[in-house]
Amino acid sequence: MRTGPARLALAAGLVSLAAATGCGVRPSDVVDAGEPPSGGVAPATTITLYLVRNGRLDAVTRPGPGGRPLFKADTLALLAAGPSARERAHGLTSDVPPEAGPFSVTVRPAGHLVVTLSVAAGDLSALAVEQIVCTAAATAPESPAHVTLVGAGRSVGPRDCPE
Repeated sequence: MRTGPARLALAAGLVSLAAATGCGVRPSDVVDAGEPPSGGVAPATTITLYLVRNGRLDAVTRPGPGGRPLFKADTLALLAAGPSARERAHGLTSDVPPEAGPFSVTVRPAGHLVVTLSVAAGDLSALAVEQIVCTAAATAPESPAHVTLVGAGRSVGPRDCPE
């Protein structure tokens, strides 16, 4: 009794039948789910922050958070938290006040980011504005990114990173 070819033919028939019937998902109309999430995801391998050394911006790269995505607003929160002990030992500071956070970031078309602050945008120092603009722009997939800061009914920008 030869069962090998019969089993092979049966298996081929079942595979064909399964492929023809699909997975049971029926077609439907387009479902409107509202606005897409805002804030985008920054690369998880490294994070670039713009800190201050001797009154000038200095790009600092930190390792990412263990393979999980980091949102743009989270990157700006790191900026407001200030330099690490090692970065301070190398003379780095931050003009971004801690109360500037929490931040939210909205991605607009054509490489435009809107960063919403928890303080009045116009009350920030010029260096703090540059730090936020450059750090936010570093998270954007399109370069150069135009960044507008908004806070307490005031706005600054759009600005480009001067570096």
